[in-house]
Amino acid sequence: MQGQTEFEQDVSAAEETLPDDAWATVVWNDPVNLMSYVSYVFQTYFGYPHERAERLMLQVHQGGSAVVSTGNRETMEVDVQAMHSYGLWATLTQGGK
Repeated sequence: MQGQTEFEQDVSAAEETLPDDAWATVVWNDPVNLMSYVSYVFQTYFGYPHERAERLMLQVHQGGSAVVSTGNRETMEVDVQAMHSYGLWATLTQGGK
């Protein structure tokens, strides 16, 4: 993982540990949303404690993206749509792919 930031390594490691049949919601950095708002969304929607929401927000802001939830495809599709409804850029990814 040479040449990657600590945050990019965290995202890569999270994606690599997913089983092939697991899915993940990835939130991407954008030039629009404030960092405080992104943290607020993670706390409000996912129920994450402040510290976890802040860590994920920093991964998004500094590393470009973060895996914010994992689970079955249907649940992750709901999470991606929810992130879109909050105005965040999110995508769905599968396991180690």
